[in-house]
Amino acid sequence: MFDQSSDERAARILEVFDTAFGGLIADDPAAFRVKFRKMAASAFAFYRGTACLYYADMDGLANPYIGDRTGRVWIHGDLHAENFGTYLNADGRLVFNVNDFDEAYVGPFVWDVQRFAASLALIGYAKALSDDVIGDLVGAYARAYRKQIILLTDDPASAQTALTLSTASGPLLDVLHQARLQTRVGLLDEQTVVAGYDRRFAMSGGAFPLDDETRKTVLEAFGRYLATTPDSTRDRPERYEVKDVVGRRGVGIGSAGLPSYNLLIEGNTEALENDVILYMKQGQVPAVSRHVTDPAVRSYFAHEGHRTVISQRALQAHADPWLGYTDIGGIGQLVAEVSPYANDLDWSALNEPAAIHDVVEYLARATATMHAVADEAGSGHSLVPFSTEHAIRDAIEPDEEAFVAHLTAFAHDYAARTRADHALFVDLFRNNRISGL
Repeated sequence: MFDQSSDERAARILEVFDTAFGGLIADDPAAFRVKFRKMAASAFAFYRGTACLYYADMDGLANPYIGDRTGRVWIHGDLHAENFGTYLNADGRLVFNVNDFDEAYVGPFVWDVQRFAASLALIGYAKALSDDVIGDLVGAYARAYRKQIILLTDDPASAQTALTLSTASGPLLDVLHQARLQTRVGLLDEQTVVAGYDRRFAMSGGAFPLDDETRKTVLEAFGRYLATTPDSTRDRPERYEVKDVVGRRGVGIGSAGLPSYNLLIEGNTEALENDVILYMKQGQVPAVSRHVTDPAVRSYFAHEGHRTVISQRALQAHADPWLGYTDIGGIGQLVAEVSPYANDLDWSALNEPAAIHDVVEYLARATATMHAVADEAGSGHSLVPFSTEHAIRDAIEPDEEAFVAHLTAFAHDYAARTRADHALFVDLFRNNRISGL
């Protein structure tokens, strides 16, 4: 797929990293040393942290499934096997579905499904599954995705995929059960203390105090955020009373170097167990946006915080009721709840091909449904003014085996490329070849 020598590929990795991370590394090299140590741990961890490299590789690469409409679908942007998990939706129901929409944008649908397929091949390799078994699993994903797209065009009422406590089974039900055992009180006890008959943040776990001017700036940004929340969330202004605010470090492998804050607010009642923790973090430039140059897409969003929120609402049914956006000094910020009910799928407990097969088929259906809802009819946004599920169906329905073969070949090839890239990256990092660290 990529005819480059090791030296040429290493140079390419450094070039892409400089474009994607250069400014952020300069602002906070320590955060990126932590990020890169985590990425060095495995080829999959490297893959998770390098969407920028994936899209640089996809840019200009011939692909039979990219056309005028299939190239303009609202996509997740970083769809890999670990970006699925639980959340408590706006209706108060625990749901297992796609999560983490920081990289969401508009682009070719096939970039999402290919990125997932390669991640599955990386996980399969790490579990010592044979190439044939990995191919079968990727094929199951491709077939289930195609089947769900067809169902969504033929009978959308019967094509719902959100898994809940009443509809899930097997490993996915286990994830929901574990999420249900988690509580807001437990989260509050981890991150706050009660003093003077009220809560405030504990200075632990990466929290640090803010100076007066920064605190004022964050609170002013929070005031602007309120106007961007759903109407149903704004019906009682007292629930937004801010009790405390702190800065945060170490918020995740994908957010290294980005400013982040936590706010403790009153919540639904004055009872201390109903306090809510929100996070405010700087929106990141999505990796795919560097390779989708349509000015209509670029001009649709006021800033990266706005893009992240609009994208998540487009792609995720019944999104977080606290979800909104603001800005600090004109730089977009995302605001959402630090939810105690977020629980990711644990792939370490999935080792037998039969069990993985069942999970993969559901993840494929969830992917297809996500792609289908995010058009003008489904999300109310005019950026994608046509039925995405019909456009995707036209592309992949005529030849199922060709679609399966395409995804399977890509998964094997790109997973091998990623394993080689990971080894190059480790050598670049350990030999101080990455600029700014």
